[in-house]
Amino acid sequence: MSDATVEKVRAMVTPLLADLKLELYDVEFRGGTLRITIDTPAGSPGGVDLEQIAFVTRMVSRDLDHDDPVPGRYTLEVSSPGLERTLRTPAHFQREIGKTVSVRLRDTAAGERRFTGVLIAASDSDITVRVEDPALPELAERTVRLEQIDRAKTVFVWGPAPKPGQGGKKRKPASTRAAAVAAALGKGPSDEMDPPAGSPSPATSDPIDDHDQEAS
Repeated sequence: MSDATVEKVRAMVTPLLADLKLELYDVEFRGGTLRITIDTPAGSPGGVDLEQIAFVTRMVSRDLDHDDPVPGRYTLEVSSPGLERTLRTPAHFQREIGKTVSVRLRDTAAGERRFTGVLIAASDSDITVRVEDPALPELAERTVRLEQIDRAKTVFVWGPAPKPGQGGKKRKPASTRAAAVAAALGKGPSDEMDPPAGSPSPATSDPIDDHDQEAS
């Protein structure tokens, strides 16, 4: 899919989500799948739930069938970013400042290819991570340009183990609604940077065909 087509899809979906008080997190087209990721506004206490994902899927599918911005056969997938979200754009990184992130670089010219730490700064051109490295006596800060990054994602950090006598229960994740959606859908990891089984990202899919899709 060309950048122009992605922008057409983005322009079509953004106002629809705004009416629902949701945000467009990302649009990707890879391997015949048009993946639209939606989210609640920054600072919201909960994530996107299953009903919202299903409703947005129906609405977007109808509009895609009507406007036909994507040529050929493809599959529509609407999902939430999940507990561990992919970071691709400057806005993605800027939204997650203060979170733990995992970064994989395109090459090793700038040092270690993979590193994990707390994202402490992000601009339109680069990010700075306070790296977690037990070999270093002090935490080191590492700045890389966005074009150096091959893949990046947030890392969900569970709370500390409970004290004796508290029932041995783990602390719930920050977004229990997102976790409930993920558990209900049972979606597994999609690539090597995805979270392990047990931390899936919810999604629903709709096959889209040129003039074949029934309007909702």
